[in-house]
Amino acid sequence: MGLIFLALGLVLIVEGLVWVLAPSMIEQMLEMLRNLPHQARRQIGLLAIVSGLILLWIAHGLNVL
Repeated sequence: MGLIFLALGLVLIVEGLVWVLAPSMIEQMLEMLRNLPHQARRQIGLLAIVSGLILLWIAHGLNVL
């Protein structure tokens, strides 16, 4: 359970840094995402899930988890 809180905390820190350091870039990125078709957004989401799973698999192989 502690690792879940650690992971969520790290995600929130990284997300917060992006909003603090580059708020106008976030607005541009959101506008670009609005212009993408739904299928492309689904593919981006799937890529994010697969990337996260690969990172977890690597962490597990390094005995981090």
